[in-house]
Amino acid sequence: MMELRVENLHASLGGARVLRGPSFTACGPSFIGLVGPNGAGKTTLIRSVANLIPFEGSISLDGVDVDALAPRIRARKIAYLAQGAESHWPLSVERVVALGRLPHLEPFRAPTPSDEAAIERAMKLAEVTRFRDRDVLTLSGGERARALLARALAVEAELLLVDEPVASLDPYHQLGVMEVLRAYVDQGRMVIAVLHDLSLAARYCDRLILLDEGRIRADGAPAEVLTPETLREVYHVEALVDGEGQGFHVRLLKRVE
Repeated sequence: MMELRVENLHASLGGARVLRGPSFTACGPSFIGLVGPNGAGKTTLIRSVANLIPFEGSISLDGVDVDALAPRIRARKIAYLAQGAESHWPLSVERVVALGRLPHLEPFRAPTPSDEAAIERAMKLAEVTRFRDRDVLTLSGGERARALLARALAVEAELLLVDEPVASLDPYHQLGVMEVLRAYVDQGRMVIAVLHDLSLAARYCDRLILLDEGRIRADGAPAEVLTPETLREVYHVEALVDGEGQGFHVRLLKRVE
């Protein structure tokens, strides 16, 4: 079981301090939602975990610092899907998904049967198999989002980081993407997702980490984190929270000063 440990994490962007010492430990399989207001540091946190930006503090996988891992090994262990990810080349969906296997390929070698099997599993999980021969640029926004998610899934990394994977999608495709991520976790892996829809986060995630001004304000099960008091303090909204488990939901009522 993989262990991710983040300790006293600090990071700055453009000279401005964004993360101010958040620390947490997570073990897979687990679906963790990063929630919080705009500018809270959610994207900066997962980009730090992916070792894409400079940071201070410690981030380790199974006791090994992520910045000490060879790039190819790190790319096998951590898959990352950026917010608003796009494909700019007229490639078939199958070829786009196959790009996820690059960390596993030997130089100048064709994909192995195990690579082909991983590509098929990813397309099936993301429900894009029927688009395999389509030019990815001809797909709708929701279809293309699932194809790019399939590319990340094809890595079959122990840790999948996704930044606002349901942004700009209609409700049908939002549910579809969340179900895919939940299924990936159920296969024994860890997903950390930046999410703004609190009801979706509560329904699908095992754990929520609430960031505010670069610090962790709450960490735990959705019902423990998304309390009316915390939502008022952090989001400055009045909210009604109700239910439990997958029936737990958040209804936003009004803004408060």
